[in-house]
Amino acid sequence: MELSESYARCRELHREHGRTYYLATRLLPAWKRRHVHALYGFTRHADEIVDRTEDLPPQRRAELLTEWSDRFLAGLRGEPVDDPLLPAVLHTIAVFDLDLADFDAFLRSMAMDLTVTRYPTYDDLLEYMEGSAAVIGTMMLPILGTDDRVAAREPARQLGFAFQLTNFTRDVAEDLERGRVYLPEEDLARFGLTADDLFACADRRSATPEVAALIEFETARAQEHYAAAADGVTMLSPASQACIRTAYLLYGGILDEVAAGRYDVFERRATVPNRRRAGVAARALLTPAGTPVPLPGPRLDRQAILAGGR
Repeated sequence: MELSESYARCRELHREHGRTYYLATRLLPAWKRRHVHALYGFTRHADEIVDRTEDLPPQRRAELLTEWSDRFLAGLRGEPVDDPLLPAVLHTIAVFDLDLADFDAFLRSMAMDLTVTRYPTYDDLLEYMEGSAAVIGTMMLPILGTDDRVAAREPARQLGFAFQLTNFTRDVAEDLERGRVYLPEEDLARFGLTADDLFACADRRSATPEVAALIEFETARAQEHYAAAADGVTMLSPASQACIRTAYLLYGGILDEVAAGRYDVFERRATVPNRRRAGVAARALLTPAGTPVPLPGPRLDRQAILAGGR
């Protein structure tokens, strides 16, 4: 496949599936966009092998992921690859000398999704999210640009955690359909819950007060990751700040929508309205580089939630 065709395919995949991040990517300089599309295409395709092949036996799904990973590794060795996405991915890796350890960690986390459906503690979930989310932040840093990659690395990781925990909090019902519970079992136990209680809420499309309190607790935890990531936005190249500011505020805006729904993520899927999305992007373009980003969502305290306060 021609390199330009491969980048075009990654862009189509991004536009089709990455609604929020695709909008944010449009605010980057044109020469950077295709490289972000390539990384999105890589991560999305691996995720689809795991999540969109549920009618296949687990062993066959694992084989498909291994086969695609092997093609990727062969491409890294300089061997020809017959794949619509990998030429763009391999070119982006070469242009920016991206850390291959990040890609290895990502593929390991994708393999975990084939066998792991529960996470006893938040530390266990963080181990999974290190590969599925944090490394995407560090993959992006060389493309976005920063004067101090060492200082910007941890905020980039934290933003990956924030985005994924936002998704896990909002998409509990969708994940249950795949037999997965990403909310840690220790957190469920704090509120006197088990996974069976989540399945019951999904069946009746309504959260109990205890489950709503759990979702509020996870929303507060996600906010802590956004807070740890905030300074990283202003560490980026000025030309890249509008993009990440938009992504930060739109993903964070999902927490506002979850709160507006009284933390009942079973009644409806929380989404940021299109008018607000457009407004956030427009304001980000007009915001001077170096302006701090506001923390998203309502102000919450996890300890107060545990104590029954707000």
